[in-house]
Amino acid sequence: MTGESGGERRNMGSPEIFTEDYHAAVDFVTNLKFVNPEQVGAIGICGLSGMAITAAGSDSRIKAVATSAMYDMSESISDHYNGAYYTTEQRELVKKHLAKMRDEEAKTGKSIRGAHELEVDAKGSVLTFDTMFPDKLPADANPVIRDFYGYYVGRAYHPRAINSNTLAWDSTTPYGFFDFNLMDNIDELGATPVLLITGDKAHSKYFSDNVYEKIAGPKEEIVVPGATHVDLYDQMDKIPFDRLIAFFDENLK
Repeated sequence: MTGESGGERRNMGSPEIFTEDYHAAVDFVTNLKFVNPEQVGAIGICGLSGMAITAAGSDSRIKAVATSAMYDMSESISDHYNGAYYTTEQRELVKKHLAKMRDEEAKTGKSIRGAHELEVDAKGSVLTFDTMFPDKLPADANPVIRDFYGYYVGRAYHPRAINSNTLAWDSTTPYGFFDFNLMDNIDELGATPVLLITGDKAHSKYFSDNVYEKIAGPKEEIVVPGATHVDLYDQMDKIPFDRLIAFFDENLK
């Protein structure tokens, strides 16, 4: 639904489909002759971390799961930052906005781009956009936005990648994340080991902290000194590869 995948609709984020992608990947790799089906682990980065954990909870073929720069997209989209964003009134305004977008798409048969994380201003207006980033950031841009911009529009740019090509997601993307909480079944992990990697300067650190507290089974959280959220996407000197290797070596014996 993004990148070079086939089918319609395009540029849609879905917790169900992304979680199923992990199951499908396990289907594929465990049927390769050179893969030991008893030694399969999963890694999730940023928004895919919640899907990796959810998949591991129901798929006993996944023996260990690690996340880097975790985002719980259900919370981020349906309640926003640290669960303290929408009032009851604001939440209703957002749901009415989403219903309007979905109705318009159904009537026209056309996708409408829009923000996947919606803000409500002081006047009660729902703020959306059809491009993720401007051509050039203002000098006073929020440091978190600047960090994302440097990755998606800078060093990791790809002309067909959502975020990277500056186009926004389909405006009805939030529906799936309002409907399903990715962490509802976290107890299903049971004895599956989980490694959470975050940074002490990552605005997303609380997601890893919260999930760490909820996991009842084997778990480890690594907080990388000096690392921001986006650093843990691709900064080779900050991602603790040695700890990742040791984690999977130990748990995929």
